[in-house]
Amino acid sequence: MTALTGRRVLIVEDESLVAMLLETMLEDLGCVAVGPASSVDEGLRLAKEDGVDVALLDVNVAGTQVFPVAEALEAKGVPLVFSTGYGEGGLPEHWRGRPTVQKPFTEAVIRDALMKALGVANA
Repeated sequence: MTALTGRRVLIVEDESLVAMLLETMLEDLGCVAVGPASSVDEGLRLAKEDGVDVALLDVNVAGTQVFPVAEALEAKGVPLVFSTGYGEGGLPEHWRGRPTVQKPFTEAVIRDALMKALGVANA
């Protein structure tokens, strides 16, 4: 067991292969995947549900920026990890400083970003 075991992770990702990869990575890490949401509207719906511990948000979801979902989660105190092809530099100033993974990413990168978002030390 790790600090990630049993954590519910909301995935907002429009690329089905990337979403499936994230689901597999999260399962391997002992997490429970919520979603994946393939649109901002679906992400907002899932963000309203209780029990999400942390979220992995693709910055560009089907041509729409994910920040309305990020704002809804932030209002609930849910930690965020952004994923983007541009790295943290691709985020608006307000969202910089949050854990950000650059595509393509590995399971270790996802694990470390989730741990950082949750404020737990890597084992």
